[in-house]
Amino acid sequence: MKLKRLNQLKTKAIAFIILFLCTGTSLFSQPVKELVLGEQPIYKVSRAKEAIVVDGKMDEPSWQDAEVRSFDYFFRRNEPLEKQQTKFRILWDDENIYLFYAFEDTSLTVRETRRDGAPSMDDCAEFFCIPYPDSLSMHFTFEVNMNKARMDCIVLWQYYDNRSFFIWDYNPDYEIGVTYDGTLNNDKDKDKGWTMEFAIPFKVFSNFSPAKVGSRWAFQACRQDRNMVDDRFRSTSTLFPTYDIKLDVHPPNRFGLMEFADN
Repeated sequence: MKLKRLNQLKTKAIAFIILFLCTGTSLFSQPVKELVLGEQPIYKVSRAKEAIVVDGKMDEPSWQDAEVRSFDYFFRRNEPLEKQQTKFRILWDDENIYLFYAFEDTSLTVRETRRDGAPSMDDCAEFFCIPYPDSLSMHFTFEVNMNKARMDCIVLWQYYDNRSFFIWDYNPDYEIGVTYDGTLNNDKDKDKGWTMEFAIPFKVFSNFSPAKVGSRWAFQACRQDRNMVDDRFRSTSTLFPTYDIKLDVHPPNRFGLMEFADN
């Protein structure tokens, strides 16, 4: 009887987790309006026509066909705001989603080298993704600096008492390519910028909605920009507006949409 009861409890626990992660309405969602399909801006993701070499360079013709977006929403706490420009592109094929960031940057700063350290305290590219079109209270997070130091996790956003929970054991395999034009960690010269390219396999998103032509996923792309090596603060810019900077860049109900296209 005890074993049967234990199995019943396990079954209920698994069902609860699936319900929590895979339904459009979180059991512990924040008391704000959830965005619905069609309200978010839509980014059209073109299919790559050739193999993509993940080297931080846009040598493949498909990158020239990709829709280009800029990060136009800036904020910084406690210090004057710096607005350095970012250009962002996405491609896909049957195996991967590809991201390309091109950053203007007059002071290249990178110190973190650890996995799951704090690359966001350096110059850093960030990508948050939900493989569903409607906002959930969870998302996959990828944050990488020029050392290719990665902070990747699953975020359960405001899951209890307005507090978020980070699952740090999520350590997927994906490719990163980086280039930069300037010198690292030198405040005395003026640099030009850097690029970062991602190839994230679809399999790292587990059994969520598969990517196919017409599929829509929710996402946000961000930049952390530090222009003084010893400066505690950094400027943040995002592809889609967050509306409330006190919530930082993670509120999933503020994500936009990507739509997988066949052209």
